[in-house]
Amino acid sequence: MDISAKVWRYTGEKWSRQSEELPLHRVIDLAILVCRAKQFCADSYRFEKLYDPEHTTIDRIGLQGDAMTVSVCTDNPMIDEDIKLFTQVLSDNDEFISERLKTLSHILKEMGY
Repeated sequence: MDISAKVWRYTGEKWSRQSEELPLHRVIDLAILVCRAKQFCADSYRFEKLYDPEHTTIDRIGLQGDAMTVSVCTDNPMIDEDIKLFTQVLSDNDEFISERLKTLSHILKEMGY
């Protein structure tokens, strides 16, 4: 038996029928990705393109005998614009994101992690 998280989309006026189901471990994978991306973007100002085109791998995070690669997707023809937008959105929403990360950190510490 499996359980999953279901993410519903709100269009601003109503809830959409479109939704995504993710196994719980993938939800945590997304949290790890957000944390690592936020950490990377905090220092991205050092690069002209907000990333180093010669070193696009940000991290390899070991998980259950394998690893999650966090990298800049240079296959994306719009990556320069997208990474500017991504960095700006992280900055604009820092208060919302940081509050939740602090709460998550607190809960994880309470749980012994």
